[in-house]
Amino acid sequence: MPSVSLCWLRRDLRLDDQAALFHALQAGLPVLCVFVFDRCILDQCAADDRRVGFIWQTIAQLKQELMAAGSDLYCLVGDPVEEIPRLAAQLGAADVYANKDYEPDARARDTAVATRLAEQGRTLHLSKDQVIFECDEVLTGSGKPYTVFTPYKNAWLKKLSTTAIGAYAIDDLPSHLYPLDTTPLPSLAELGFGDVHLEELKLAAGPRGAAQLFADFIQRIRGYKEWRDFPATKGVSYLSTHLRFGTISIRKLVQFAWLDGSEGALCWLNELIWREFYQQLLWHFPDVARQSFKAEYRDLAYPNNQDWFDAWCAGQTGYPLVDAAMRQLNQSGYMHNRLRMIAASFLVKDLLIDWRWGERYFADQLLDFDLAANNGGWQWAASTGCDAQPYFRIFNPVTQSQKFDPEGKFIRRYVPELSALDNKSIHAPWMARQLPLGFALGRDYPQPIVDHAVQREKALALFGKTPA
Repeated sequence: MPSVSLCWLRRDLRLDDQAALFHALQAGLPVLCVFVFDRCILDQCAADDRRVGFIWQTIAQLKQELMAAGSDLYCLVGDPVEEIPRLAAQLGAADVYANKDYEPDARARDTAVATRLAEQGRTLHLSKDQVIFECDEVLTGSGKPYTVFTPYKNAWLKKLSTTAIGAYAIDDLPSHLYPLDTTPLPSLAELGFGDVHLEELKLAAGPRGAAQLFADFIQRIRGYKEWRDFPATKGVSYLSTHLRFGTISIRKLVQFAWLDGSEGALCWLNELIWREFYQQLLWHFPDVARQSFKAEYRDLAYPNNQDWFDAWCAGQTGYPLVDAAMRQLNQSGYMHNRLRMIAASFLVKDLLIDWRWGERYFADQLLDFDLAANNGGWQWAASTGCDAQPYFRIFNPVTQSQKFDPEGKFIRRYVPELSALDNKSIHAPWMARQLPLGFALGRDYPQPIVDHAVQREKALALFGKTPA
C-alpha cells in the first residue's frame, strides 16, 4: 500500500492557495513536496543567470517553511522525466500531483513523466493553478479560440465568478506532511552558477518577497491607470517575476482587483487578462513560439544588421529612451512595460531586425521571462501577431520619450552621460540648439544610428504597404 503522495513544485513556488498541494493533501496520504533543478533547462542558462538565483533563494525559503512544519522540500538535480518516476518508485508513491504548465516544452515533459509513471502503475495528476481560465474554458460562440484581445477580455470577465477566484484553503499543513529529516539544498556553485545578489536588483525572492510587493502595491493601485506608463514613477506592481514563478497566487491578485473595483484596479486587472490571453493563444497555437502568427509576415526579408542589433542590445543606439530601457534591462533583469513596447517597436520598425532576435534577447535577460507573454508582446509590437495591431503603428522614440519621461528622469538614471542636458534636449540630443560645454555627440554619446523618418518608410515598404 502506498504511504506517501508527491507534490511536484515547478512554476508555483508557494505553499498557500496552491492547487496541486491542496489536491495532494485531499487524497489523504502524507505529502512530500519535491523540486527538481532541471538540468535540461539549467544547462542552457548562462552561469550568471539571475533567474536561477531567484529560484534558489525561493527554494531555500520554502525549505525553511516546510522544515518548520516537520517535513522538508526534497530537492533533486537532473531530468524530471527520470527523477520524478525514480523518486516515486523509491518511496512507493502511487500518485504525483503537479500544476499544469502550458508551454510546448513543458507539455512534452509532463507527457513523458506521465508515461513513465503509468508504466510503473502510478499516476500524474495535473491541476489548473497559474491562470483563472485555461485552454478551452474561454471560447467564442462557435467554439473556437479568441484571436483578438477585446472580445476575449469581455468573455473572460463575463465568465468570472467568486468560484473561479476562490482560494484553495490549506489548513493544518504540518499534520498532513510526510515527516522527513532535513535534506541538502545544492548550492548555486554545485549547480554551476555564481552567486546572485537580488538585493542589488531590489527584488526579494519567495512568497515573502511577493507579499511585501503586493502590500506596497495595494497602497498605490488606485493610481495605476494614471501612472503605469511613466517609467520614472513608481506606478506598476513589480510583481511580474513573482507571477512567473508562482510565488503569489493569481487568484489572490484577481480577486483583490475585481473586488476593489477602482479605475486603477480594473486597469491592472486588464493587464492580468492580457497575460491569460497570451497563455491561451500559446496553448491553441504553439507554432507562435517559432513563427509569426500572421502567415503573410512569416517570410519578411528583414535586413538584420548585426551592428545595429549589437548597439540596441548595449543601449547605444543614440535614441536616449531606447538606450535607457535597454540599460535598465541589462542592469536589473527588468524593463518597464511601456519601454518594452518602445524598445521592441524600435528594433523591428526602425532597425528592421527580425522580432525573434529581440524576443530571444529578452528571454535571456528578463527575470520575469514568460514564453507566452514575451512572444505575444513581441508579435504585438512587430504587427505579426494575432491581435489587430496595424502595421503602420510605429512608435516614434522621441515623442514617446517626451510624453512618458517628460523631465528625462528615467533617461538620466540609466544614461548618466546625458544628465547635464536640459529637459528638452535630452530626448533628442542631435536636435539640440546648444549642448553642454565639453559634451560632444559621437564621443560622449552616440549619434542616432538611424533616421526614424527614413526607417519608418522602409518599414512600411518591408511590410508590403504603401506609406501612409
